[in-house]
Amino acid sequence: MTTVIFWDIDGTLLTTARAGIHAWEAAVEAQTGKPSDLSHFQTAGLTDVDIARKLAVGQGLDPAAAPELLGTYEIRLAGCLSRRAGTVLPNVRPILERLRGRPDVHSALLTGNTRAGAAAKLRHYDLAEFFEGGAFADGAEDRTTIARTALAQARSILGHVAADRVYVIGDTPHDVSCGKAIGARVIAVATGGYTLDQLRATEPWWLLPSLPEPDVFLSRLGLSPSLESV
Repeated sequence: MTTVIFWDIDGTLLTTARAGIHAWEAAVEAQTGKPSDLSHFQTAGLTDVDIARKLAVGQGLDPAAAPELLGTYEIRLAGCLSRRAGTVLPNVRPILERLRGRPDVHSALLTGNTRAGAAAKLRHYDLAEFFEGGAFADGAEDRTTIARTALAQARSILGHVAADRVYVIGDTPHDVSCGKAIGARVIAVATGGYTLDQLRATEPWWLLPSLPEPDVFLSRLGLSPSLESV
C-alpha cells in the first residue's frame, strides 16, 4: 500500500529567510513607481495569491492589479533568493533521500506557492528532484482547495489511496486545517512562524519542534527503514 506524503515548502522544507519579500517589493515598485518597505509584512500561512491581493489593497492599488503583482514577483523571485542566507531545514534532505525511489511512497507538494514560485525555491535549494508533482496556489481560492487538488492528483496516479496512509507536513495552522479537510494525518513542525504551543492548539496527528532523524520519521509513519526491505 502506497504512503502519500504532501509537503509544504516555506518553513517546512526550507527557509528563504524571507528573501521573497525583496521580490514582492520589486513587484510593488513596478506598479506604483515608488520603493516600498515590506520587511514587517507577515506572509506566514498565506498563499502567494493571498499575498498579492493583500498587497494590492494595502498599497492603494486596484484589486485587479493583484495578478500583475504576482506575475512580477514570480519573475523576480529567483534573482532575490541569494540575497538572504536561507537554508534547507534540519533533517529534510536526509528524509527525502531515504524516501526517494521507494515504490511504497509518493512524495508531492501541497503548497501556497504558485507553481513558478515553488519551482524557483526548489531549484535554488536543490530539492526539486524529490517530488512527484503537487498542487499549488495557481487558480485556488484557499489551502483546502489546494489540498483537495493534491489528493485528487495522487489518486489519479496511484488509484485507491487509503485515508490512513495520507500525510500532510506543514508548519502553520493553515497546513493543519487543510490536511484535516482531506482526512490526512497532519505532521506539524515548529520550524516556521508558529510556536509549538500555537500548533498544539490545532491538534495535529504528530507535533514536532523540527523533523526528526530519518529512522524516527520512517518508523512513526509505519515505513520500513530501507528500500531493500520494501
